[in-house]
Amino acid sequence: MIKKIFLITITIVVISLLVILSVTGNESKLGDEPIKLPEPKYVSKISIEESILKRRSIRDYKDQPLTLAEISQLLWAAQGITGPMGLRTAPSAGALYPLEIYIVAGDVKDLADGIYRYIPQRHELICIRKGDRRSELSAAALRQPWVKNGAAVIVFSAVFERTTKKYGERGIRYVYIETGSAVQNVYLQAVSLNLGTVAVGAFADEEVKRILNMRTEEHPICIMPVGRVK
Repeated sequence: MIKKIFLITITIVVISLLVILSVTGNESKLGDEPIKLPEPKYVSKISIEESILKRRSIRDYKDQPLTLAEISQLLWAAQGITGPMGLRTAPSAGALYPLEIYIVAGDVKDLADGIYRYIPQRHELICIRKGDRRSELSAAALRQPWVKNGAAVIVFSAVFERTTKKYGERGIRYVYIETGSAVQNVYLQAVSLNLGTVAVGAFADEEVKRILNMRTEEHPICIMPVGRVK
């Protein structure tokens, strides 16, 4: 009798755990449905020379939304795939690609306000947090107003160990070189789209990590608000 009660109890516990795990698994997938971005364009009406000539740090933006196609183009410029071997728009030491790219959307057509991680391999977005987080990010960036005034904000982070495991301490330099290349790509792409942006490096690292739900091994490096030029 005791053995029978014990088996019944164990069965109930196992079933309960399976139900809990099932529900938890479903909850963890909420908001994780990938958003396929529009295909980036590879030809524009402006030359690379003209983009370089016109590149400026722009901090004042119109109160107008960006389009999902523009977001797609900017993210592709930052870290998009450019060939069948997985090589990207910015050079990376050993093709180790330590950078992670996020978009903080606050005023983008056909994209709900929220924080998204860019997945270069599939040119997709994964939702990390819902809601407009630009003001929070601005507060973390020493209350620089252009961070909250941009229609969207691109955030660069790095997992340094992806590079340092091969190149040691010198790999830290390589990560910063790669970030600079990706940031300049965004600047030049913004020019070709008649958009404005600015590279922001002053912010509280731990606050930015908290807002974007970054993993422990990730470290924020640069913030780039983007908006329409006044």
